[in-house]
Amino acid sequence: MDDRELLRDVMDIIGRENCLDDCAVLPSGDRYLVASTDMLHEKSDFPAGMSGFQMGWMAIAVTLSDLASMGARPWFVLLAAGLDRGERLREIMQGAKACCDEYDVILAGGDLDHHDELTLVSTGVGEVEKDRLVRRRGSGISDALCITGMTGRAQAALEGNHRFDKYLFQPVPRVCEGQAIAAAGATSMMDISDGLVISLYDMVDANGCGYAIESQNLPLIPGMEREESIQYSLYGGGDFELLFTCPEDLLPVTGLDVTRIGTVIHAKEVLVDGVKVPKKGYQHFWC
Repeated sequence: MDDRELLRDVMDIIGRENCLDDCAVLPSGDRYLVASTDMLHEKSDFPAGMSGFQMGWMAIAVTLSDLASMGARPWFVLLAAGLDRGERLREIMQGAKACCDEYDVILAGGDLDHHDELTLVSTGVGEVEKDRLVRRRGSGISDALCITGMTGRAQAALEGNHRFDKYLFQPVPRVCEGQAIAAAGATSMMDISDGLVISLYDMVDANGCGYAIESQNLPLIPGMEREESIQYSLYGGGDFELLFTCPEDLLPVTGLDVTRIGTVIHAKEVLVDGVKVPKKGYQHFWC
């Protein structure tokens, strides 16, 4: 059983519509409040070799990435820390504060307690104009399928290619890019921290259509053989890029590093070069 299967139980209780996006969306006058929460555990989420500063940074970055995927401007973040050793707190908080400062976000407080395993829980709140909110749902048939930046380098680092460690240890949430993509008129969007292909399957579930990738359009990882780079790009987790769809005439998005990698299709499947690919990426499993 994986986390996506367990999500069905949550959907049964609170409703499917409340579970489709990276964030909760609440009306607030002429805007929406957008909120997200993320839990990170040392054994499953923080790679070996990370400093406390980098752990704190990542705890904030994952939540800011979720807010970015909705086109929102983040306001503040709360951070709860379950500590196995109290002396770890200061460095973690320094990393969390640095990430917040980088994106002009307030680190507004949180909670502390004792855990056997270091656990960080971040909760972020932002806002977005009602006509600029972008959900996972909304892809139009024949829309362009696009990504920001490059995927695959974080996974390559996790598997020992240490020249890419910075992408794994201190990921960059695409906060400004998310707002710009939303303003340009994206039809659907999400972040790809779990991997490109598995994120597209999440988009299939939300939209009821499918997505066709052309591998020749994927940005190639520098210094890596083409086929190896493509595999990392398709299935590697840990990148905090954005995946979005939009009408073709909206491209290019001025000032952004955006690549069209494919097209929205009728069939409810994910294709790479015309071949259906497995639902594979980063997942939590229970026996």
